[in-house]
Amino acid sequence: MNINATAPNPFNPPIFDVPEPPQEFGQDGGRFYRCYDAIADEIDDMTQGLKEQLDGMLIFAGLFAGVNSAFLALTLPLLSADPSDDTNALLAQNNAILMQLLMGRNDSVPANPVLPSTGFSPSHDIFTINTLFSLSLAFAIISSFLAMLGRQWLVYYRKRGGGGPDARRWTQLKRYLGAERWGLEPILDDVLPSLLQIGLIIFCASLILYLRRLSPAISLIVGIPMYLGLAFFVGSGLCIIWDKFCPFHSPLSHLILLAARGLPWIRGTARFMMAFLKQNDEWKYNYRYEVRRFRSQVLHLPFAAWFHILRKGREEETLASLQAVALHRTISTSDDSIVLLTAAANVPAIRDPVLLNQVLKDSDFENRLSNLYHNPDNMILQFRGYSADISDTTKFIRRLACSATGHIIFTAGFRSGLTAPKGRDS
Repeated sequence: MNINATAPNPFNPPIFDVPEPPQEFGQDGGRFYRCYDAIADEIDDMTQGLKEQLDGMLIFAGLFAGVNSAFLALTLPLLSADPSDDTNALLAQNNAILMQLLMGRNDSVPANPVLPSTGFSPSHDIFTINTLFSLSLAFAIISSFLAMLGRQWLVYYRKRGGGGPDARRWTQLKRYLGAERWGLEPILDDVLPSLLQIGLIIFCASLILYLRRLSPAISLIVGIPMYLGLAFFVGSGLCIIWDKFCPFHSPLSHLILLAARGLPWIRGTARFMMAFLKQNDEWKYNYRYEVRRFRSQVLHLPFAAWFHILRKGREEETLASLQAVALHRTISTSDDSIVLLTAAANVPAIRDPVLLNQVLKDSDFENRLSNLYHNPDNMILQFRGYSADISDTTKFIRRLACSATGHIIFTAGFRSGLTAPKGRDS
């Protein structure tokens, strides 16, 4: 990611100054916040792709619901008795009586008071076909409704808040953290398409059953390409297990990958818990007792306590935590040397060891900061065209990197990836 859109002018080269660590976070003349805003606009711009996907889903769901409704109009009447059967039965009885009168016979015609609709019951196949068609239509309607709701979520996500630039910046960052915490992107990117895909698979199955009832030959001809398409869909989802960079990504492939990665852990955890519970009956009894006690305490909470919990809600992020997240996003995302140095200069302004340990949990953040510490000479190549002394710039970069890394080591504790460089004169 390159924040500098214009190349340096060789006849009037810009002056490059290595930033100095500010006293407070972001108080460097707005340099860090300008860099962060440019990065945040690119990171937060996930709404455009999701919006286009939701638009396509709405169009497809509408067409799919129309086709499904057309088949339901053909199959739903088969669930109830045909009124023409009762009419034909009554006409047959009247014809029999008329024939007796015309022939002059006095014997009575046996009348059947029970009409065909009285003992009517739909066949199992008809009931199954209508159930599958109705379920498929329900999936299409639910997916279209959630897609429309998702568009409203995206509108709120990109809605500009009031206040100055700082207030809008932190408000947007809170929205990003909230969307990440509640899984907005996986819901819109995986859950909604999967609902529509499940509905389509159910529709294909019900169509094959309906055609089989009419003509087994037609059902076989139509079913072969559908079976091949389903096999290709499942096979493309399995390809991601062998090659995670294959282009055949879908909600099914993500689910298969998640199950493949979590299966050994789930199996090992289940075996450990079963063995532990078999050997520790007392712990099992205490665990059940604690669960029952917790349920009783929760269920017997007064209404005022529940109202207070719901009204208070979740505590928002503090300004210091938002600043730490902004620093983490900048260092973990940007490849521009000026942006990295500007962000590294603000590292000593984060004085809370808890916040520093939180950002250091990300391996990308630690590796980038460690690379900046160990290999400052690699950044000099990006400063060609700037009016700066290479030797002084190298010295300043090393000093800035040592300041940021030393602050992390002494504030947040020793980290294996942030050791002092060998053979370097800081």
